[in-house]
Amino acid sequence: MTKRTVELELATPGLDAQGRPVRVPLAVTDTDASPTEPHLAGEHMLINIGPQHPATHGVLRLVVELDGETVVRVIPHVGYLHSGFEKLGEYRHYNQIIPLTDRTDYLSPMANNIGFALAAEKLMGIEVTPRCTVLRVIACEMSRIISHMVWLGTTAIDLGAFTPFLWAFQQRELIYNLQETWTGARLTTSVTRVGGMMADIPDDFVPGLRAFTQQFPRTLGEIDRVLTRNSVWVGRTQGVGALTAAEAINYSLSGPMLRASGVPYDLRKDQPYLNYETYDFDVVVGEHGDVYDRYLVRLEECSQSNRILEQALNRLPDGPINVDDPRLILPPKSRAMNDMEAMIYHFKQVMEGVKAPIGEAYVGIENPKGELGNYLVSDGTAKPVRWRIRPPSFINLSALPKMAEGHLLSDLIAINASVDIVMGEVDR
Repeated sequence: MTKRTVELELATPGLDAQGRPVRVPLAVTDTDASPTEPHLAGEHMLINIGPQHPATHGVLRLVVELDGETVVRVIPHVGYLHSGFEKLGEYRHYNQIIPLTDRTDYLSPMANNIGFALAAEKLMGIEVTPRCTVLRVIACEMSRIISHMVWLGTTAIDLGAFTPFLWAFQQRELIYNLQETWTGARLTTSVTRVGGMMADIPDDFVPGLRAFTQQFPRTLGEIDRVLTRNSVWVGRTQGVGALTAAEAINYSLSGPMLRASGVPYDLRKDQPYLNYETYDFDVVVGEHGDVYDRYLVRLEECSQSNRILEQALNRLPDGPINVDDPRLILPPKSRAMNDMEAMIYHFKQVMEGVKAPIGEAYVGIENPKGELGNYLVSDGTAKPVRWRIRPPSFINLSALPKMAEGHLLSDLIAINASVDIVMGEVDR
């Protein structure tokens, strides 16, 4: 009979300098799969989790091979949502594609709008106004907070904690109210236009967002107090689904999944856009790459986003939100109804669209789930000949079989939740 030693890291009652549970390695001797009693050997079992299951967070199907309760293999099956966004984009003007980006990662629609607009503007050689730039930073960081709040609340429910879900969704609701005052919509915002924004913020937006940034850290502290040192939470997350830095890079992971494994890669710092290099914030990095570290990274990223929002509000300049080019931006309705030239520009934009020069462009932004890339190829018309999305959810999901192998079936639920996928982005 052969034996193997498994290195586990379990939480002890001791706390480190930050007040978080200390991890100590514990050697556990386990018997290999060749029992001395042949009658105890059993066949492996195949089970389906999803595609209609609340713990898969969407229409994701996991075919799981089990040896008792131990996961031997996991095969994710995608494609049940069959959205076809990329193909739809080939038949629409650039501004008409923006509502499609709402429906990809529908937990951070404003950031998706901005990612596509930046790619189209790079393709067309457009530089947006200073006020538009800061407003886009505000929209991106609001999206990061609401996305992480959804992740934190639903993951807590998956592991048996209900109260943090209520706290997280209460904060999400406050930002949704702000989004609604700005765009008129809560989920499908369509906030950007090529060359600017669909509307400026209302008068009560800045006071409302300031009030949010002042009270939000209190809720983060409550969630930290309830979960971070909770023995059940720690036992369900520490040492579960761990990936080393080399493994995370090899799987092309990005976002919190990559940073939790100790890789300090953040597009806002490494490939700055929207003047992010001028903001003071920290890149949050984990050490062990397990479910627990992914939780800590996302929790602290909310604090960093709150810092960025406060700085953006303090530097928000006056001025226009759109570029001064009637070939790109629709004229005001009052002008279109009273001025012949404005009406002609309005007609040409609506009927013919904004034409891009022949070429290609790629822009990646640091979305809540990782690097969201938009790649556009133009043949000189008002519609892209190819629109390709780099979806962080789809790429991060590819590491699920590696993370789940050898863990218990109950751990698979925690590992899958820690990836933070949204199926609109996976089945794009």
